[in-house]
Amino acid sequence: MRDMEEIISSSDISDRVKELGKVLTRAYANRRMFVVGVLNGAFIFTADLVRQIKVPIEVDFVRIASYGSESTSSGNINLTKDIELDVSGKDILIVEDIVDTGQTLYYLKKHLVKRNPASIRVCSFIDKKERREVDVQVDYVGFEISEGFVVGYGLDYAEQYRHYPAVYHLKSV
Repeated sequence: MRDMEEIISSSDISDRVKELGKVLTRAYANRRMFVVGVLNGAFIFTADLVRQIKVPIEVDFVRIASYGSESTSSGNINLTKDIELDVSGKDILIVEDIVDTGQTLYYLKKHLVKRNPASIRVCSFIDKKERREVDVQVDYVGFEISEGFVVGYGLDYAEQYRHYPAVYHLKSV
């Protein structure tokens, strides 16, 4: 790990996920919560987060990509796995690993709104606002970072580093 610098520790991640779980439990009390995790990057965050939410939850996943094996978005958004459960009338919470340009999230929200949910909100593990190309709202944020390519805790570079328990700035990208 010589070309990496830890920027978010596993204990900080755990503490923040617990805090988000409490916030989401209050926000979704008496509502029909439907979590849509975005594969592959958000699978670890989604699993940890739903275990902290103390209201009934349905969970499904989409797989959507714009990076491939590069460190910057290709701009081409590809939905390769759609949700399989009915979300009509339910309150959707999209769980993302990272929101930077906003293109993928914009596409996904536009796609999901066609399913007639009661609402759509977004929880992102990492928010990189300075890279926004489209105006998208992230309602719940784990951590905000400003620069650098990050890996770990589900985030990858060319399908590597997802399994690291902390988040690292990958210096040699």
